[in-house]
Amino acid sequence: MAGYLLPYHTSLFLSSQNSHRITATSSFLFKIDRPGSLVCCSAKKKAGFVDQILDYIEGGPKLRKWYGAPDLLPKDGSAVEEDDESAEVEEDRDAVLVTDGDSEIGQMVILSLIVKRSRIKALVKDKRAAMEAFGTYVESMAGDANDKSFQRKALRGVRTIICPNEGSISNFGSLKGVQHIILLSQLSAYRGTSGIQALMQGNARKLAEKDESIVTGSGIPYTIIRAGLLQNTPGGKEGFSFKEGVAATGRLSKEDAAFICVEAVDTVPEAGLVFEVANGGEKVSDWKECFKALVEKPDKQLQ
Repeated sequence: MAGYLLPYHTSLFLSSQNSHRITATSSFLFKIDRPGSLVCCSAKKKAGFVDQILDYIEGGPKLRKWYGAPDLLPKDGSAVEEDDESAEVEEDRDAVLVTDGDSEIGQMVILSLIVKRSRIKALVKDKRAAMEAFGTYVESMAGDANDKSFQRKALRGVRTIICPNEGSISNFGSLKGVQHIILLSQLSAYRGTSGIQALMQGNARKLAEKDESIVTGSGIPYTIIRAGLLQNTPGGKEGFSFKEGVAATGRLSKEDAAFICVEAVDTVPEAGLVFEVANGGEKVSDWKECFKALVEKPDKQLQ
């Protein structure tokens, strides 16, 4: 399957199966046919923008160079392996690493990062499917997350890590060189459940608690986004609420959650920032100012 798309309300789902799917979002319709096919996009608005996106995706080396994408991969889809000597050379730390990159919300995060022209690395289970979906705009990496050499390779050149799911940060033995960790946490939502639902989410809650403990104890500046219960609803339709306790009772679009994670990349707190968010009535036009206000709130360090 091949897929390309863009604004942040856009969703794309990786699959290694040769299935025919149509995925609709609030802005575009994506028709995904067979492996190697392009995605047909139609939109009631901003059709010109979509055409431009397709132009630079298909426009060859000159446009890829202008856009900042890496060179094309070999025709067989395989990545060129680095030798041991080059592996030890330190790169400029300007990349964003997305853990669990082939999960639904991980893909949403990646798409928003592509729009921002970020240098992106992603940990995935199916490297070929990820390469077919994102092409050379993402350095997709698959391997044993517990292997130290793989971890070093994954973190090479990484400035920021975005963790969109529980349990994805706990495998890293060392985060040396990383300057910012962004964790999307459902801990408050899990704590707000009871009965059978709480029992079913018990393992996820333990993972979320462990993730937050690792991040806050890492010594690295962090942003923990405690989201309301994540929903499969279109993003960009509602505003937000950042009131204390809102994550335990509120709901948040997955697309909005992914967008907030990406916006947090540009705002690195001095030590750490923890805040709750759910969909609500507050419109945010400037996310840098929003994060600044959250940092300055006296109750910003939640328990």
